[in-house]
Amino acid sequence: MSTFKKIGSLKTVDAFRQYCKTLNSTLPPFVNVEQAGSSPLAEVLSYTSGVTGDQRTIGNRWTILPMEGWDCLDDGSPSELTRRRWLRFAESGAKLIFGCEAAAVMPSGRANPRQMTVNENSIQCIGQLRDDMVRHHEALFGTAEDLFVGLQLTHSGRFCRPNKDWALAPKTAYAHPLLDKKFHCGPENVLSDLEIAGIIERYVLAAKRAAEAGFHFVDIKMAHGYLGHEFLTALDRPGPYGGSLENRTRFFREIVEGIKRDVPGLDVAVRLSLTDRLPFQPGEDRVGVPILPAGPYRHAFGADTDGLQTDLTETIQFIAMAVQLGIRMICTTAGSPYYNPHIQRPAAFAVSDGYLPPEDPLLGVFRQIDTVRRMKEVFPDLLWIGSGYSYLQEYLALTAEAVVHAGWVDSVGIGRMALCYPEICSDWLSKRELKRGKLCRTFGDCTNAPRAGQVSGCYPLDDFYRNRKRNATEF
Repeated sequence: MSTFKKIGSLKTVDAFRQYCKTLNSTLPPFVNVEQAGSSPLAEVLSYTSGVTGDQRTIGNRWTILPMEGWDCLDDGSPSELTRRRWLRFAESGAKLIFGCEAAAVMPSGRANPRQMTVNENSIQCIGQLRDDMVRHHEALFGTAEDLFVGLQLTHSGRFCRPNKDWALAPKTAYAHPLLDKKFHCGPENVLSDLEIAGIIERYVLAAKRAAEAGFHFVDIKMAHGYLGHEFLTALDRPGPYGGSLENRTRFFREIVEGIKRDVPGLDVAVRLSLTDRLPFQPGEDRVGVPILPAGPYRHAFGADTDGLQTDLTETIQFIAMAVQLGIRMICTTAGSPYYNPHIQRPAAFAVSDGYLPPEDPLLGVFRQIDTVRRMKEVFPDLLWIGSGYSYLQEYLALTAEAVVHAGWVDSVGIGRMALCYPEICSDWLSKRELKRGKLCRTFGDCTNAPRAGQVSGCYPLDDFYRNRKRNATEF
């Protein structure tokens, strides 16, 4: 069983740094802001789109990451609860809102029946909420001219649960040797080439609607085992969308090319799982163990044939192709919350249907930080956004400053932390003492609650949700 010190037990910066050294971390030194004059996170970012050629100034190095909501209305429109979350993103002080929300491009592509969905009925309300968020940010911080706001477009693929009975309705890129068994899929769930063409059309239409609603860019989700990401390992799929890397990237290329053709004024970015791993499951002691294949494992993008180590060969090739399409902004992540969450969102606690961490969660944080560093060395002119930082808790902002100052990443994103303590960004930039009682401790209730029929939110730390009836099933 993995044993490790929890972050809350490391009471000083020196204790944290010393513990990191025992894990052979390669974090750069923390920044002495008094000597530097200001936080590296306060530096502006200059960004030029490779799609539209537009130049923008992004006001600081904090990013709000796109998250999948569980609180929209049945037609995919934002509810009052969605509105509360988005306005809190505006209050954070972060100047890059990367995706706002994971928005499904079609009802059948939703991961839950309350996920935001881009369609003719919802887009006006989504656009109004975007406008309200921008105005709220301007009222608080004096300007929104340096605020950059996008919408993430996604199809959940293997993990579609679009209906109120919560039954899986998977749409897969290929028959997977391990995930089909784990998630009760089969050859009947594999999409035809004609169905794929229809989904691509829905991405392009959703992008057009996002532009009309005022978003500066759309983010094409190629992460977390969802449909776009799964295509990257479709080696066993015949036809134009499988086999060679050229074919396995065709789904992404045709989406971007369609957006550039039909929505020429809209910028395009990508959220990418840079590396993946074998699926994991609880062992006898609830600690995660890998589900081992019968032979070499070819189905973890950005990993070796054991499925347990990073190999960025194809990741680099994919990004080089994305650069040719005009992509200049990449929001990074790793793994999947469905089958190896310790890779994707390091945490000390298991979610309700998950497992205890098989490694010190700090190793998962460091892995993501170092992988982004390696990618930025290869592609220094891209805008790189890092994620996986919430587990750092008291030391999140100090670490973010260090990696930005060292040039390892351009902007640091927060996801789970933005649900309980979005204003960590403005508090840090204003040199206010952090509110320790609001720091995300990775309890996992932002996942457990929706899986138990509750709406999105941080139930342990946000009084708004803590005061809601925890036992009432809301959907």
